[in-house]
Amino acid sequence: MDYSVLMTVYDKELPENLEQAILSMLNQTIPTDDFVLVCDGLLNQKLNQVIDIYADRLNVVRSEIKLGLSNALNLGLNNCKHEFVARMDSDDISVPDRCERQLRVFQQNPDISIVSGTIQEFIGEPEGEGLQKKRILPETQDEIVRFSQTRNPFNHPAVMFKKSAVLAIGGYHDDYHRFEDYELWIRMFQNGAVGYNIRDVVLYMRVSYDFYLRRGGSLFAKDILRFHRYLTHIGWSRRSSLLTCALPHAIVCIIPNFARKKVYKLLRE
Repeated sequence: MDYSVLMTVYDKELPENLEQAILSMLNQTIPTDDFVLVCDGLLNQKLNQVIDIYADRLNVVRSEIKLGLSNALNLGLNNCKHEFVARMDSDDISVPDRCERQLRVFQQNPDISIVSGTIQEFIGEPEGEGLQKKRILPETQDEIVRFSQTRNPFNHPAVMFKKSAVLAIGGYHDDYHRFEDYELWIRMFQNGAVGYNIRDVVLYMRVSYDFYLRRGGSLFAKDILRFHRYLTHIGWSRRSSLLTCALPHAIVCIIPNFARKKVYKLLRE
């Protein structure tokens, strides 16, 4: 089974991280013949040097202006030539047999449109003391749909999906900042899509010691509440979820950094 890889990169990425991410996909046990890399805006010289090293194995799509994640992904998706598309972020590391495992799920279950899996966070290197928390999600469709009423049911950097199923509902939308993928899954479910999560780790996701700083602020809190009001409005979530899930998350965003750090440390333990 053939598949495409879809990755976007922008100017703030570290070149060494980009190279690790690219190599983790080029070195899959079932290699791709269609690696689409979208350059979202102009890149610095060091990033371009990394891309040049692997240019003969990449389909590089460049945009001179910054498109944002949703538009960059849509641009890349339209350039993918295969039905199965593996999403990949420019700073993560896929395990060597990630795509082989995901293709096997599609082969054994033709009705499935989305396959993700467990991710494990890491700091520095994905081994030893660098390994951090795992994000394990529900496995089967009924569990996934119930989970999606309050939380994102798939690990986006580790997703492989059917291109036709995404294009059928208009691709990614940019209506809900930070929730572009979550909103996509809901529309796909509404259109009859079936999902599955592999229980094993399929991807190592890079985090920093101060990651909690990026998950704070009033704008982040507003984005959370706005998106969950949308889920309630379309009848996907119950109104009680706003109080029990969304509001507590939003409150954590606006408390002082030292307190938010303690909350995240407690939750991750």
